[in-house]
Amino acid sequence: MSYRVFASAFLFLCGAAHAEPISYTRDIQPIFTQNCVACHACYDSPCQLNLGSGEGAARGANQQPVYDGTRTQAAATTRLYLDAHGSDAWRRKDFFSVLEPQGSQAALMARMLELGHDRPFAANAKLPDDLEIGIKRSNQCPLPDEFATFARKNPRAGMPFAVTGLSDADYQTLQRWLEEGAPVDRQALQASKVEAKQVAAWEQLLNAPGARENLVARWLYEHLFLAHLYFEGGEPGHFFQVLRSRTPSGQAVDPIATRRPNDDPGSTFYYRLAPIQGVIVHKTHITYPLSQRKLARVKELFFASAWQAEAVPGYGAQRRANPFETFAAIPVQARYQFMLDNAEYFVRTFIRGPVCRGQIATDVIRDNFWVLFQDPRHDLYVTDAEYRAAATPLLAMPGQFDDIGDLFGLWRRYRNKRNAYEALRMDSYAEAAAPSWSHIWAGNDNALLTIFRQHDSASVRKGLIGEIPQTLWWMDYPLLERTYYQLVVNFDVYGNVSHQAQTRLYFDLIRNGAEVNFLRLMPAEVREGYLSDWYQHSGKLKLWLDYQGIDSQSPTALQLPGRDHKRSFAEALLRRYDTLNARPDPINRCNGTHCYRDGLPAELQRAEQGLSRLASKPASALRVIEQLPEATLLRVELADGRREVYSLLRNRAHSNVAFLLGEHLRYQPALDSLTVYPGVLSSYPNFIFSLGADEVPAFVAALERARDAGTFEKVVERWGIRRTHPEFWRHFHDLSAYIRETEPIEAGVLDMNRYQNL
Repeated sequence: MSYRVFASAFLFLCGAAHAEPISYTRDIQPIFTQNCVACHACYDSPCQLNLGSGEGAARGANQQPVYDGTRTQAAATTRLYLDAHGSDAWRRKDFFSVLEPQGSQAALMARMLELGHDRPFAANAKLPDDLEIGIKRSNQCPLPDEFATFARKNPRAGMPFAVTGLSDADYQTLQRWLEEGAPVDRQALQASKVEAKQVAAWEQLLNAPGARENLVARWLYEHLFLAHLYFEGGEPGHFFQVLRSRTPSGQAVDPIATRRPNDDPGSTFYYRLAPIQGVIVHKTHITYPLSQRKLARVKELFFASAWQAEAVPGYGAQRRANPFETFAAIPVQARYQFMLDNAEYFVRTFIRGPVCRGQIATDVIRDNFWVLFQDPRHDLYVTDAEYRAAATPLLAMPGQFDDIGDLFGLWRRYRNKRNAYEALRMDSYAEAAAPSWSHIWAGNDNALLTIFRQHDSASVRKGLIGEIPQTLWWMDYPLLERTYYQLVVNFDVYGNVSHQAQTRLYFDLIRNGAEVNFLRLMPAEVREGYLSDWYQHSGKLKLWLDYQGIDSQSPTALQLPGRDHKRSFAEALLRRYDTLNARPDPINRCNGTHCYRDGLPAELQRAEQGLSRLASKPASALRVIEQLPEATLLRVELADGRREVYSLLRNRAHSNVAFLLGEHLRYQPALDSLTVYPGVLSSYPNFIFSLGADEVPAFVAALERARDAGTFEKVVERWGIRRTHPEFWRHFHDLSAYIRETEPIEAGVLDMNRYQNL
């Protein structure tokens, strides 16, 4: 035991007779939330140690990573609150305690904390280059009896890892709690009276008797199982999830743990809404509103017409592969409109996810693009029963079988089905009315979405943000539903390499389908040119090998002046749907000298005017882009003590995004650009700069002069908040505080596993 720990223990012992017992809920969880949850939450927690709740802390750690794209066999699921309950059950799943002392040795957590506390980093200094901190690092998860060897070999691996340490008071509180046996008092979140009344109404709907009622409930469950549900008039910070339970309403929820939400539950079950326990983290916080209005909307959509279901389909691989067949009895208009009503939620589920880490298929999408939706009145799958009957068998998706030996055989079969569907689609739409503005859905502010990819994560926001992008997606119902099922419902994070490869390869086809659908809005004679620009170099080979050809003859009804028809379309879109566009963007799309939002104080107007100099320029003209990470957050403090937060997102350019491997071979760094926008547009900040509003001109000028790593480091030293900054956690959590102030429903602890060592 070090002298510091001995002295701390002595002081505590001296006052032990008068010390108040430590409460996990009151004293310990806040320390974990402040200093640990940013790394230790969800499935991507290092060593699976989840410190967002007492249940997670008591569960302990496991040496097997959840995210493993190379395993040949699917792993056993280890989902907190679902796959086991209680410490003994988790020990049987190879989790080991980090809280219990081992003989004469202190608890593993106590020793990891001591290792970090005894070796602090210099204030705001760059970390040693040989200290691996990225998400691809090999997490070392020593068993308690391996710790001495681990500490000798890894003296800088103490906790909190590679970041400014705990305060002395927090450190002493944790050590005292561990010495007292680490008792955990669990105070489960309970529904309020207002919430409980609405829970009962939704459970009544979901468990109503009848074949068509059961079928709708199953469809709704599969579309909301990932949601953090919140109620109109509910308590702030209260969120719920829908589960399949062995017990009916009025009894304690007993969840059924299946690998996927559309796997056979194996017994009689009931749909239940249960409060979400533990700390809310932003990366998994995909919110969905429930209310009396929403309940009435569901009844209107699904039960207003007199359709019938003879029986509820069973479960199995074919049912998972083709939800269009499984739920064919439900009116397709109802299914599509339900998804359109909250389109941002559904796109978030597969763009921000899957389940904690948006890295499974992000290399299939570009770094920034806009998404539009086809109006149901002009979606042939909705309006034409004969076309729907022909298309449905072709919409099956791979990933249900994980035979590695037959990976490419499985892939070819589903690729051929998809291309047969695309051929049918192309021919059918060629005979339909030419697409016009009325074919683009404009029902609410979910109609226009922007997606940003930050290398191995991604985010989506309502509205059209940033410069006009290289590609746009126009999604119809089959595209939206297939994307959701392929990347969310059917995706198994514990699956093997074959399952994950099939998921990624099919999403490539979906992306291509959304791009090609958008091309129908362009004049026929320019479509091949745009397609060629999107699939440069090796992309031409992919066009020939795997993609169905496009329609380069059928006309569009849009009148798009000028030579750049895509730009003309985007500009007309911004004008035509300005009341729906939730994100006016004068910083990135500055016209004239007014490059800031309306209604700002003068000092913020000047700041945004200055920041606009960084936006929408290629890296060949703004060299500092080469030094910036994917998601930089900028805190701008005003003279009156308020602050604004901006995201500086690096959009990396590629000749194409059509291949599973070799992304670096298609990277075009000279064409990278920055999007600068107010707000926190990523769950994974890569770095923070903090400065006064009056310093923005100097900051922008310094970035414009920073043409190499040496000059950029001077910017970091002056305004940067490194991991070792004495006030790192204040700045880091202020980003969450900003979300809480501006979008309170969306607030959650951000992830720092991608915070870089600049």
